[in-house]
Amino acid sequence: MSIEQIPEGKKIYFASDFHLGAPTPEESLIREKKIIRWLDSIRHDVHALFLVGDIFDFWFEYKHAIPKGCTRFLGKIAEFTDAGIPVYFFTGNHDMWMFDYLEKELNVTIYRDPVEYSFNGTKFLIGHGDGLGPGDHLYKTLKKIFSSSICQWLFARLHPNLGIGVARAWSLRSRASHGAEDKIMNIDNEWLLQYCKEYQATNPKDYYIFGHRHLPMNLEVDSASRYINLGEWISDYTYVQFDGKTLDLLTFEGDKKEN
Repeated sequence: MSIEQIPEGKKIYFASDFHLGAPTPEESLIREKKIIRWLDSIRHDVHALFLVGDIFDFWFEYKHAIPKGCTRFLGKIAEFTDAGIPVYFFTGNHDMWMFDYLEKELNVTIYRDPVEYSFNGTKFLIGHGDGLGPGDHLYKTLKKIFSSSICQWLFARLHPNLGIGVARAWSLRSRASHGAEDKIMNIDNEWLLQYCKEYQATNPKDYYIFGHRHLPMNLEVDSASRYINLGEWISDYTYVQFDGKTLDLLTFEGDKKEN
């Protein structure tokens, strides 16, 4: 478990599911500029930034090529890390094919699985959330295949024009079909909440922070713990801030100008 102290007047920020690149470059650019405004708004008091998966709608790093776009976002992250602000990036189901480009270029720490943290004595489990909890066996099988070095090696043999084009089309289709399921039918059946309760029974935490579900949620795990879902930045623009004592799930309003 990583243990950190948050200095007085500073905060930890969490956000996920930007899906940069989708559904079109033009619409993504509008969203990217809004994200930049949010990052500028927290710049004065951010102690660390956690980007909790599906930041890109698709990402694959060829040896000498990466997907086009997101230049403003990548530059802003470089500004943070150059200033000594740590940025932690969790891969999601849409950007699991992230290797070491962000680590080498931007000095970002990459996580591929949930990680335990303690801030000022408050215990967290942080992760994207895909593949956790009961059910969804088809996706769990596909994730194992896509995460394999053989699958990644084979994909890298495709020319970037073909590989990135095919993968973007698949990613858009996946997000659209998943979006239709982004609702809670019954709290007791909320699968990430079930995962949190099982984890809590053997390794208790104060907060569980996940993305993936595209639904901002703040649910009780037990009397001493809560499950927070970060929502998304396609329509909700939600994020979490923690100052060492209080945790808040907030919506970024910011500048209403969208271009």
